[in-house]
Amino acid sequence: MSEGPTGGEPRGERRQDGEPGHGGTPAGRFLDAAIGLLERVRDEEAGPVAQAGALIADTVAAGGRLFAFGAGHSSLAAQDLVYRAGGLALMNLLAVPGVVGVDVRPATLGSALERVDGLAAAVLDSSPLRSGDLLVVISLSGRNALPVEMAMNARALGIRVIGVTSVAYAAETTSRHASGTFLKDHCDLVLDSKIAVGDAELTLDTVPAPFAPASTVVTTALLQAVMATAAAELSARGTEPPLLRSGNVDGGHEWNGRILREYGDRIFYRQ
Repeated sequence: MSEGPTGGEPRGERRQDGEPGHGGTPAGRFLDAAIGLLERVRDEEAGPVAQAGALIADTVAAGGRLFAFGAGHSSLAAQDLVYRAGGLALMNLLAVPGVVGVDVRPATLGSALERVDGLAAAVLDSSPLRSGDLLVVISLSGRNALPVEMAMNARALGIRVIGVTSVAYAAETTSRHASGTFLKDHCDLVLDSKIAVGDAELTLDTVPAPFAPASTVVTTALLQAVMATAAAELSARGTEPPLLRSGNVDGGHEWNGRILREYGDRIFYRQ
């Protein structure tokens, strides 16, 4: 059995807590790897997660708006926060045409747009973001011009920025931005997803390239942990968190209608 992407003990042979893993199948090895990453995030990012939750609660309490941005597959984690049952109704998607997902043709265009200088400034200038708002910028590598400039320009406008990235990329790759900096260098707070460079958890002697990416699983869970923290923080301060409920439970539509009306001036996905 081949080693994991960083060498050492083969993935899936043993969980980090010492319990036997499920290394007999690729599925079991991948799930063990994902669990291990989630455990690392839980243990090593507890402080930043608490700070991020408090920062979001501060923004909500002060009347600010919440936005999330991600390009390519990083957009999946951003989309998971928006209009989400059990999530904060105030989270809006900052969408950049062509980079939201693989719906653009050819799909490689999205990757190319991430490297275009100046695109972030144009997006922010035409967006509803303003001073006092908060923007979550998600980029696994954090090395391309678009996420770097998105964070850089947002902060210059008085917008607080939470960056979600793999800090390992800054140590093991070079920036593609003219400044030589990464997303992590332009944030009020950074959440490290712990994903290894290359985003592939498995190797096999019979497969010519590493495979089985875990960044979506881990980044989505990390951000939901932040949102859970923010909701609890608002409640602890005596403020009802503006949460959405599932439309598939009795009373869900009525509940959501009330929330959407009450906070309509901070919700942009209905327009």
